[in-house]
Amino acid sequence: MEIILGDITKLEVDAIVNAANTSLLGGSGVDGAIHRAAGAELVDEYGEPKLLQQCYRKCMQIAADQEFDTLAFPCISTGIYRYPKANAAEVAVKTCSEQLQKNGRPQRVIFCCYDQENYEIYQRILSV
Repeated sequence: MEIILGDITKLEVDAIVNAANTSLLGGSGVDGAIHRAAGAELVDEYGEPKLLQQCYRKCMQIAADQEFDTLAFPCISTGIYRYPKANAAEVAVKTCSEQLQKNGRPQRVIFCCYDQENYEIYQRILSV
């Protein structure tokens, strides 16, 4: 697993995970406004760590099933949802590591960070 600071769309990989929302956890417009007003209690009700684990697990499984060699992840849930960056990175690294041990694919997993803070968090977690 590796970390890159930069634009995920510029990476030469087999697949890029798009953190699109199909889980009704809020987006823009009225839905986003409701979620922002409700705050952390609403996210807590959904169980964010479990949702993140499921997200990473499913993405890794699809990549293995499709025999992708490389897969790039953005920082998921740390932007508009303001999930704690360190917690999100820990879930990402742990879940992807488990899936790599299970499936052996993809051979290369990239966490592409959009800011220095996320990049440093991933560096710390991966160096342990």
